[in-house]
Formats: sequence, C-alpha cells, structure tokens
Amino acid sequence: MCGIAGFLDRSGESGADLLRQRVTAMTDAISYRGPDDSGSWADPETGIVLGQRRLAIIDLSAEGHQPMAGPGGTQVIVFNGEIYNFRELRAELEALGCTFRGHSDTEVMLAAFSQWGIDASVRRFNGMFAFALWDKDRRELTLCRDRLGKKPLYYGWAGNALLFGSELKALRAHPAFRPQLDRNAVALYMRFGYIPAPYTIYQGISKLPPATFLTIRPNDLGANGAPIPYWSAREAAERGLQNRVANFDDAVAELDALLRSAVGMRMISDVPLGAFLSGGIDSSLVVSAMQALSSQPVKTFCIGFEEQTHNEAIYAAAVAKHLGTDHTEMILNAKQALDVVPMLPRMFDEPFSDSSQIPTFLVSQMARRHVTVSLSGDGGDELFAGYSAYQSSAQFFHKYGWMPAPLRSVVAATLQGVPQSLWNSFLPSSIESTGGARVHRLGSTLRQTSGETVYRNLLSVWEDPETVVSGSTEPPTAFTTGQASGLANMTEKMMLLDSLVYLPDDILVKVDRASMAVSLEARGPLLDYRLFEFAWRVPLEFKLRDGKGKWILRELLNRYVPRELVDRPKAGFAIPIAQWLRGPLKPWAEDLLSGSHLKQEGLLNTAAVSQTWREHQAGHNWSARMWAVLMLESWLRESR
Repeated sequence: MCGIAGFLDRSGESGADLLRQRVTAMTDAISYRGPDDSGSWADPETGIVLGQRRLAIIDLSAEGHQPMAGPGGTQVIVFNGEIYNFRELRAELEALGCTFRGHSDTEVMLAAFSQWGIDASVRRFNGMFAFALWDKDRRELTLCRDRLGKKPLYYGWAGNALLFGSELKALRAHPAFRPQLDRNAVALYMRFGYIPAPYTIYQGISKLPPATFLTIRPNDLGANGAPIPYWSAREAAERGLQNRVANFDDAVAELDALLRSAVGMRMISDVPLGAFLSGGIDSSLVVSAMQALSSQPVKTFCIGFEEQTHNEAIYAAAVAKHLGTDHTEMILNAKQALDVVPMLPRMFDEPFSDSSQIPTFLVSQMARRHVTVSLSGDGGDELFAGYSAYQSSAQFFHKYGWMPAPLRSVVAATLQGVPQSLWNSFLPSSIESTGGARVHRLGSTLRQTSGETVYRNLLSVWEDPETVVSGSTEPPTAFTTGQASGLANMTEKMMLLDSLVYLPDDILVKVDRASMAVSLEARGPLLDYRLFEFAWRVPLEFKLRDGKGKWILRELLNRYVPRELVDRPKAGFAIPIAQWLRGPLKPWAEDLLSGSHLKQEGLLNTAAVSQTWREHQAGHNWSARMWAVLMLESWLRESR
C-alpha cells in the first residue's frame, strides 16, 4: 500500500534534479500513505517523473522499493495497492521463463506487462490498485485503476505538465497547479454529499474512473483522450442476470467457497493483520471466515459511543466472544469524536460529508496501534440488497408508479405550488423534516422521468442543488446517462447504480482516506470482483426475503454465528451528528454559517441554508443537509 504521484512535463526546460525535487514535494504531501520508504525516478529527455511513498506490506526488503523497473528496464512503475493473486501469477510467469529478484507483487506486475501487455494483465489481476507505468520504448504513460475503484487516482493538466497522484494534495504541491473551484462539481456534492467520478472539486482535474486505463504520450497535443475500460460492472451485472443460480443451497455453498478464497487471499501479509468488527452481518461474516482460516485468534477492532442509541459495540463483543477473536473495543465520548472534525477537510482533500467518516477514522486509528492491515465488510449492502432505501424506493413505485407521466407532472406542480410554510400550518411534522418539506420532496420526486432519477431524488441530500449552489449546472452521472437501463427490475437498478456511484465515490473514498491517514491498509474481501460477478447471478429473491435484505449472507453467517447475535435492524456506522449540531458542535457550525462569511464566498444560497439551520435547531433532522454545507465551508477555509 502506497501513495503515488508524478507528472509529464512537456516544456523540456527542467533537469533531473529539479524534476525529482518537484515530485518529492508531491509525495511528501501524502507521506502518511507510505511512511516506510520513498523514491523517485526521472527522465529529463521526455519530462516524465514518477514518485512513491511506501507502506511495506509484501516483501519488506529493498527489493520491493519503488519506482521499480521491469525486465530490460524498458518499463518503470509506481503502484498503490495489492495484487492478491500475485503468487499464482508469478508461478505462471516462471513457467514461461520469467525470473524474479524479490517477492513483491509489483515485480510480478511488471513481468506480466512484459509478457502479456497491460490490457491482458490487468484483466488477470485480482486486487486493489492504482498505478502509473512509463514505457520507454513506446514513450507512453499509462494510468490505471482497479475494477471497483478501491484505490484513488487523480490527474489533469497544469500548464505544460500532466499531473497525477493518489490524492489532490499531491497535485497541489506542484508549482504549476492553479486551483479553480468547479461550481458544477459543488452542485453534485450538494446532491450526493460527495463528488462522483470523473469530476473533482477543481476545474480541469479528473478522477480516473474505476476499471479503466488512460494512455498519454508526450507529443500528443490537446486533450488526454478518453479512459478505456477493461471491465464493466454494468456488463457483469447484465451477464449475471442471464446466468442465474437456480438453487438456494447451491448459491450458499458457492458463496461460502468464494468468500473463503477472497478472505484467504487478503490474509497474505508480511506485517500484523486484523479486522474491523461492528457486529453487523458483513463484518461478522468476514471475521468468521478469517477465524475459520486462522490457527490463531484474529485481532478484531470495534468502537462504540456513550450515546446508547448509536452504540453497537456490545453486539461486536458478543460476536467476537463466540468466534474467539482477540478483540479490542473503545467506547468514545463526544469530545473524542469532535476532536476529529478539524482534521476532516485536509484528510479528504475535497468536500465530503458522509459523517461516518469520523468513526471510520477512529476505528482505523485504534487498529493501527496493533496491526498494519485490517479487513472490512464493505460491499455487502450494494451486492446483496442490504440498504433500506431499496425497500422504501420500491414502496414509492408501488404507490405512484401507476401514474402516467403527465398526471405525475400535474400532481407535482400542485404539491410544489403551495409554499412549504402553508403546508406546515396544517400538516404534522416528523423528526426527519417539516410537513411542507416532505410534500415538496414528494413533488420533486414525482417530476422525475425515469426510475434512475427517481432513486437519485429519493437519496439526494439537497434534491435541487442548482438552487443552492449559485451559478451552477449539475453535470450528468450514471443516474442520468442510462447506465442501468439494461436492467428491468427497479431494485436491481438501484443496486447497480450504488455500485457505480455510491460505492466507489463515497464508501471506498471514506475507507481509503480514513485508513491511510493513519498508515493502515484496509482490504475488502466482499469486493473481490469474483464475488461481485457471483452476486449478480444470485436471484433477487435469494437476497430479499420477509422484508430483510442480504438474506443469503444471513443464511451463510448462521453457519458460523448464532442467528440471535446478529439478527437485528441495520444501523450502519452512524454517529449522533443531529444532536451534536444542536449541542457541542453548534458554536463551530454557527461560525462557519455566519452570514458575512457565506455572502463573501458567494457560492451558496444563504437564505436556504439559514432556513434549514433554523429548522434543524427547532428539532427537525436536517443533519445530512447541514453536514454537507459545513464540510464544504470548512474545506473552503482549509483550502485557502
């Protein structure tokens, strides 16, 4: 696990020393991603520079040092991540006559590129990765990212230099970088609480989409060209739907075998290893498989909160006791969690408002005191229908799906034509929102023209972000470009959309930044691409049953853990952010929300923000909306 950075400078005006000095500044900005080693490589003739910070996991010797040159020295790589099947690939390459100096997966990657080429090689890789590869003979730079987007990679032109790196702060460290805020990306952020790929908070800077590679040549003028996919989550889903597993018991057996294989691969490490254990279905299943494969008690980690409504540590402790793990638990008070808040803008590099970022960082921080690698249960909800939103959205379609589009439009106009304040005067409110706000959200949802945009509206933080972000136009995403149009079932459409957007751009960003901030490698066995492809062969009725999601995961977990230890409503990795914004976080929030500051920025609709804040203080739960605003404002202050 590492942090990578580099650039391709077409000016031809810099010598090797200056080029390496600049890339070192870029990698130093993300030094926490790799505290064990650093390196750089430059070719002044072509202006290519590669840099890396290393967190040593596999082959701790100097033979694992990067940048690393391949056979014959014609290819040089910097690589962030792990290739879990590198031993099998190495054996295959050795049978073809390849020889190796050390035992790292990086060296296996280079041999694979030399033997099979980049496209064929990445199709063979099972892992999480982002890499930059320079081919001296072809004079080509290739940037590539893993199938599901576990490891990040940013890139973009700054003057004559193409910059790339694991995080935006690496790009900002280059002297040619001139950041310009992208208001359209801010609109996306206010919609989702994160900025989906390929967009970033800065104009001209992109996230490389998952499962793609991009090739750049120094003599190419103009644009970079389009990233080329080598795998497609949408196509994998469509293939799976045509090749269903017919028998439930067969599906459970295949799932068990795949899970054990995925977990076993991710237990390969030359440094101490453990797992996050929340006591929920996904993490309990991963830890169960780990313990079944281990001759020693697995180290497990959990945090809880003093607020009992948000404390799941007792469930994790019960699962740990049953499985016999070496369990570490920490119960946090509000102050310990709130101390993390000032760190968030720099940790996440661009506005990001999933408030579970706080406990994710804290459990990573605790785990890092004991291990260098930790397995997690991420991915179970998207693959096996675990989110309650799938069922609430299905209920919406059941109630209103019969309406023809013209009728929906008329009803929506009627509902939204009455001011919220008037609705509030005779409709009951709830803890979630005022009566008027609920009616207006229903109206905006009824206006949507497709199942994809209905789902987008139902999960939106701010459902009309262009009215909140001044001078913005919301760019297209998978919700508006027909990425799920090949799927007939609405629940499966929602699962695919989450896999394309929410999973890589929220969940995996959160885990990557929070864990790497403390130099901890997080591995997600449920996101093995073989499990992803298998999950789409599992019929929906094997996932959703009796009003519960992840049914097949529950049935497999029951083989390891008694049902009563984990059979409870899904809680998620939540914190009491709504209460904190009315209590200990209120002074911090009101400083950020001060009218003069918002008006000075000229970015947000201050009237809408102020009204939402007042309603939240009055008892309605606008925590998601307000946390999005506050994380944006705190990021703006930090980035000045």
